[in-house]
Amino acid sequence: MNVPPTGRIESGDRLVLTRTLHAPLSGAWAAVTDPGRLARWYGPWTGDPSSGHVEVQLTAEDGAPREVLLIRRCDPPRHLAVTLGPGPGAWRVDLDLHDEDGAVTLRLSHRDPDPADLEAVGPGWEYYLDRLVAAETGGDPDAVDFARDYHPALAGHYRSLSQQIRRPG
Repeated sequence: MNVPPTGRIESGDRLVLTRTLHAPLSGAWAAVTDPGRLARWYGPWTGDPSSGHVEVQLTAEDGAPREVLLIRRCDPPRHLAVTLGPGPGAWRVDLDLHDEDGAVTLRLSHRDPDPADLEAVGPGWEYYLDRLVAAETGGDPDAVDFARDYHPALAGHYRSLSQQIRRPG
């Protein structure tokens, strides 16, 4: 399958990807926040979100690692801002949902990605977002093949985008 890259750089410091879900806003929100729904395409989370963090098990990754996810802001059902991982290499990711005419546009914004990592990070987000679409449309997220369709196939696109990133300092 030939998967076209969709990512772009906005404001010089954000990798942005979008997907459209033909679902009500409440259903799209549940797909990215409900532990059972999230488990279908990304991985389940455990913990108490009111504490400001949960632990996510990345089931589509080798070894199904666990990662702490810090909830920076949650404005249901339209905005979720999280930090994935610890320390200075943590990823700041925002999900924004906009509904119009029975469809929801999900916008993933990865703030300040490391330009050196973009050729792997970009295809990774493409992969996970396509798993989300598969899960929400009755498809099989496990049929989405990272090695065949995403990396290294999309690496060149994201390598070229890395030159557009402006680093602070």
